[in-house]
Amino acid sequence: MKQSEHPVSQTYAKYINPSFIQLLGVLGYGRVFTRASDVWLWDSEGRRYLDCLAGFGSVNLGHNHPALIARLHQLLDDQVLHFCHTGPAAGAAALAEALAKRLSAPLEISLFASSGAEAVEAGLKLARAATGRNDFVSCDGGFHGTTLGTLSVMGAERLRQPFEPLLAGCHRIPFGDLEALERALKAHKPAAFLVEPLQAEGGVILPPPGYLRAAQELCRARGTLLVLDEIQTGLGRTGTLFAHEAEGVVPDVLCLAKALSGGLAAISVAVTSRALFDKAYGGAGRFDLHSSTYQGNALACAAALKTLELIDDEDLVARGALRGARLLDGLRERLRGHPLVKEVRGRGLLVGIEFGPTGSSWLDKLAPSLVDKVSEGMFGQWVAVRLLEAGFLAQPASSRWNVLRLEPPLTIGEEEIDSVVEAVGTILDEYRGIAPIVADVTRRAGAQWRDGWRF
Repeated sequence: MKQSEHPVSQTYAKYINPSFIQLLGVLGYGRVFTRASDVWLWDSEGRRYLDCLAGFGSVNLGHNHPALIARLHQLLDDQVLHFCHTGPAAGAAALAEALAKRLSAPLEISLFASSGAEAVEAGLKLARAATGRNDFVSCDGGFHGTTLGTLSVMGAERLRQPFEPLLAGCHRIPFGDLEALERALKAHKPAAFLVEPLQAEGGVILPPPGYLRAAQELCRARGTLLVLDEIQTGLGRTGTLFAHEAEGVVPDVLCLAKALSGGLAAISVAVTSRALFDKAYGGAGRFDLHSSTYQGNALACAAALKTLELIDDEDLVARGALRGARLLDGLRERLRGHPLVKEVRGRGLLVGIEFGPTGSSWLDKLAPSLVDKVSEGMFGQWVAVRLLEAGFLAQPASSRWNVLRLEPPLTIGEEEIDSVVEAVGTILDEYRGIAPIVADVTRRAGAQWRDGWRF
C-alpha cells in the first residue's frame, strides 16, 4: 500500500491538514508511524527507524519508558481527582517542589500550562506585570511558539509575517551580540529579554562563551528581566540538566516543556522567584490574573514528576553528555574535508551539520552563491529523506534548512550513535558536489509529480 493510500493519511488530509500530507509526498518522505519503543520507531509497513529527532526534544527518556507507563497506569487505577480549580492540586504541588529542588535559588514558583508557547506567554506576562514595562527584546533566529503573542517575539520571518501586525514593542537583535543587546536595552527599556541558551530551530547555533552571564548583567543593570526559553534545551538535552547551568546563570524566569512530559502527557511550566511572582500576582486582587484550564492536572504532573526521577535514577544527563560527545566527535572525524560541510556543531545530544560552500571545490570558487542557494533550499531536507530511507529519522532545523539536526533520545547507545555517524557519512559520500544533489532531487520530484504527489 502506498503511504498516501493509508487510511490515516487520507483521514488526516481530509480533516486536519491536506497541505502537510501533500508535502510529505514530495520526494517520498511520508510515512505513517504506528508504534515506538525507546529509540526505535516502526511504520505501518513494519519498517524500523532509529529516532534521531526525539519529537524535537520531547522524548529525552525514549519512547514509552516502561516505568513511566507503569506510573500512569497506577494513577489511572487509583481514580485520583484530575481537575480541581477550587483547591490545591497534590500533583502540581509535588512537581513544583521537585522542580524547585533541582533549580538554583531564587527560582521556586511554578506557573503550569500545557504547551511551550503557553510557558513563554506566562513569562512575558509576568515580566510586564512585575516591571510595569511594555516592550520585549528577542533574537533573530529564535523560536518561541506560534501563538499570536509568541509570534511577536519570533525570530523566523516566514512564520511571523503572515500574521502581522502583531504585539507592539517587540524588538529583535542578532543572537550572541552583546553590543546589540546593550543598545536595545538602553533604547527600549524592555520588560524582558527572551532568549534561548542555544538556538535549535535557528540552526543549532551556539552563542559566544560567557554570553548568557554577560546578558544577565546587562539586563540587571537596566531593570530588564532575563526570560530563558529552555523548552528544547532543558532536562539533559545539552549535557547538563539545564543548559544555563553551563554558565552558572540563574534567569529571572525559566520556561520548560517538551521533555518534561516524558513524551506522554502535555505539560509546560514557567518558573520564577517568589519576589517577582508577588510583584506580578501577589494579593487577593491579582492571584487569578494568569491561569490555564489544564494547568497542574494530575496525569501531566505525575508524568513530569516521574520523568524527573528517571532522569536522576538512570543518570541520563551524564549519559547524554557522553553520547553527545561521541556523536559530535564522530561526525567531525567522518565528515572532515567534505566540500559541502561547513561545520559540525552542537552541545550534548543536540547536534547540527551545516551544509554550504566551503571554498574547497571549483564550483565554490566560481559560484559560491549557487552552492549556498542549493544548500539552503534542499540539501538538508534531501539528506533527511535519504536517512529516512536508510532507517533513520532526522530533520533540518525549521528555520535553517541547510542545517541537518540530530537530536536522539538520551537513552541512545554507543552502537546506535556509531550507526548514525556512518549512515550520514555514507550518504554524504555520494554528494561531494552540487550537481548530483540537483539531479537526484529533480528526478525524485519529477517522478512524484507524475504520480500525483504520491508517496
